[in-house]
Amino acid sequence: HTFNTLSEFHKFCDLPKPEHPLVSLIDYSQVEYKTTESEIHWMQNFYSIGLKRDIQAKVRYGQQEYDFDEGLLTFIGPKQVLQFELLPSKIKASGWLLLIHPDFLWHTPLARTIKNYDFFGYAINEALFLSEKEEKTITEILLNIQQEYQCNIDKFSQNIIIAQIELLLNYAERYYQRQFITRKINNNEILVRLEELLNTYFDGE
Repeated sequence: HTFNTLSEFHKFCDLPKPEHPLVSLIDYSQVEYKTTESEIHWMQNFYSIGLKRDIQAKVRYGQQEYDFDEGLLTFIGPKQVLQFELLPSKIKASGWLLLIHPDFLWHTPLARTIKNYDFFGYAINEALFLSEKEEKTITEILLNIQQEYQCNIDKFSQNIIIAQIELLLNYAERYYQRQFITRKINNNEILVRLEELLNTYFDGE
């Protein structure tokens, strides 16, 4: 499955159309994947930040499984491939999923700097564990974003939402630094090395 727009992803999750075409906050407890497949492969052409609980699935991201064992917060970049193996369970997943289309970042400093956040790449293949206080902070930011795009859109709306996204990313970077302070990120995967080579090439002259 390839999702080029937020609307396509909403439809696949059996959700109403997004209220904003380029940014959307999904209540994960409302998601019902419209498929009979037990294993789903997909690529999305937008960013997603997930604050999820009770995930009943095995997720393969890049060349290895995404570790949800002690994790909650996940980051997926555009054009990256995911594989979901849905597990039978009576436990309902919950949480939030923020979708951001790259067009929303167009002509903003974040469009250039978002790739500097390592957690959107294949290098980090485990979810970020949050304390109760940290989860509350992230949830408040997510709901602020939703509240802003649900209001009447004006010339300030995009800048306010962008500022909230940057705040969320900066908090996430702080939390990741804490999580990995005594652990080394597995950075020898072929996909990671290839991404680094390509980024170096395209960032050069």
